[in-house]
Amino acid sequence: MKALFPFVLQFALVASLLAEDPLTCDLLVYGATPGGIAAAVSAADEGRSVVLVEPFSFVGGLVSNGLTHTDLRSLGSTSGVWREFTGRVKKHYADTYGPESDQVKASFEGNFAEPKVNQLVFEKMLAERKGIRVFTRYELENVASNRAMPSAILAAVFRKEGEEKPLTVRARVYVDGTYEGDLLAKAGVKYTIGREDEAAYGEPIAKNVPAGGDGQVQGYNYRWCVTNAPDRLPAPKPAGYDRAEFLPLLELFASGQITHVFGIQSANGMTLPEGMPPVTIRAVYKLQPPLLPNGKADVNDMSNGVVRLSMPDINDAYPAASKEERRHIVDEHTRYQVGMLHFLQHDEAVPDSIRKDALSWGFCQDEWPDNGHLPEQLYVREARRMVGQHVFTQNDTRLTPEDVRIPLIADSIAIGDYSHNCHGTGRTGTRFDGKHSGEFYVANAPFQVAYGTLVPNEVTNLLVPVAVSASHVGFGALRLEPVWAAMGHAAGLAAHLALAMEQLRVQAVEVPDLQDLLHRQGAATLYVSDVAPDHADFAAVQWIGTLGGWHGLKKSAGETKVRWTSTFGQYAEAYPDHEAALSEPIDEALLALWLTLVPESVRGKAKDLKADGKLTRGEVVRALYERR
Repeated sequence: MKALFPFVLQFALVASLLAEDPLTCDLLVYGATPGGIAAAVSAADEGRSVVLVEPFSFVGGLVSNGLTHTDLRSLGSTSGVWREFTGRVKKHYADTYGPESDQVKASFEGNFAEPKVNQLVFEKMLAERKGIRVFTRYELENVASNRAMPSAILAAVFRKEGEEKPLTVRARVYVDGTYEGDLLAKAGVKYTIGREDEAAYGEPIAKNVPAGGDGQVQGYNYRWCVTNAPDRLPAPKPAGYDRAEFLPLLELFASGQITHVFGIQSANGMTLPEGMPPVTIRAVYKLQPPLLPNGKADVNDMSNGVVRLSMPDINDAYPAASKEERRHIVDEHTRYQVGMLHFLQHDEAVPDSIRKDALSWGFCQDEWPDNGHLPEQLYVREARRMVGQHVFTQNDTRLTPEDVRIPLIADSIAIGDYSHNCHGTGRTGTRFDGKHSGEFYVANAPFQVAYGTLVPNEVTNLLVPVAVSASHVGFGALRLEPVWAAMGHAAGLAAHLALAMEQLRVQAVEVPDLQDLLHRQGAATLYVSDVAPDHADFAAVQWIGTLGGWHGLKKSAGETKVRWTSTFGQYAEAYPDHEAALSEPIDEALLALWLTLVPESVRGKAKDLKADGKLTRGEVVRALYERR
């Protein structure tokens, strides 16, 4: 009888959830982050019904909550739903201010925008898809699963504060779009928190992690939106404020270790605001360069700075914490980050010159008016990470001397273009005379993401495109909003394909079919610098790339050397030697390679293709693709 007790409880839970007259849909997405939104949009575009549930009061995740200065290297690495989003952002500024306006130029092809604009664009993208229903301010309370083998989620229940009746949703497929991995945890999926040591996956960056790893997660902080406009608002005094905590700042200013309240960390190739020093890490608050449209700025932690906004020493409990415990950690960030600016702007002990500097920027009247002009969400850079069918590690991005490209990931469903990076996982010393530990910034070439990175081992109808399966080091390259959106796009289409199966199992999705759908929706699975998603041959170029057709064409300059040229700040020109060069005549060696890679059925239809000096790469790719 004792062995039956958990089963009886589970049966009772399922019965109670289904008795709630649940909403039904093909796909439930929990978490309206860009990754979650991309999953919802891509599935809806294939005719699937979607319920999107968000625990906060509006959609967009951090992109609507202050992370408005997108982290990426080259514009050519973006595609799919993210590219649709940024295109709409650019169009919003063009329609509002004119196509040649300063706002359009400042938007950097739609990748830099005001939080309110990002929110508006995401809302329109969702509203235009008739198959999507959106519910905000509902938090996940419970999940009912079929614990028979194989297991599956049957329903999920959500609750809105102040409402007695819960929202119960019964879907056939589920996507966890949260930064924290809350749905996957409720569903019983294996996850990890913290750092692995070098022995775990053979990652060089992890060489200084203690044996066996630890529970340290990357530091969090707010991403404010500030302005130097005349109607800017000063920092309020937060709950728990104690001016004594911030008095050591005065010693840092007096000694010259800190010279500015607001500063720009890297500014090569950029026009700076009047009076702003060209390059400084000796500032308290980092203004992400260049500025946003309409003279606003995205505030972030100053990497390797003297004073830091991120607080890695208090975040380790956050990923698996209760709602109340998480609220306490968030409140500590508010007290420190807002309290420090309030001190610098208003305390009489602060010299006039410093107070003037601190008051030169303030909060925006037109951003987050219902939340005291502060973001609702903290920047949770890393929380739970699923342990799924494939664990993405530093090895997934490692170069070899044989190729400028990383080794081929044949089951790639997304690409990324950013460094492995971590703002620190611990602290030595105090907030004003200490240093972060576990901090790293290591450049990569553009990389691919395997389908198994999104797929759990335990549950057959769940996909996880945000709290993905990755090591701590690997997650440092994946944790950028364009990459999360790319993985979300793939998750939505994988859900669509799984729904068509006689026996639904996301583990059994045919990756070539998924890749084909992605390519037809303008989503890349391989970085090709000169063939954008709107190019007529995009799908064909991506298809031959999944077979290895663009690998091995150029030798690498060395295993650890990544060649890229900055255009400004962290942003780069197209990576060299990653182009398709479709107008070039195809040579015999490349034609022979491609004919070896394509399926035999295609090869038999391609006997007329000859490397005669006139036939171009583009013509061959097109012919092979059309003869599939």
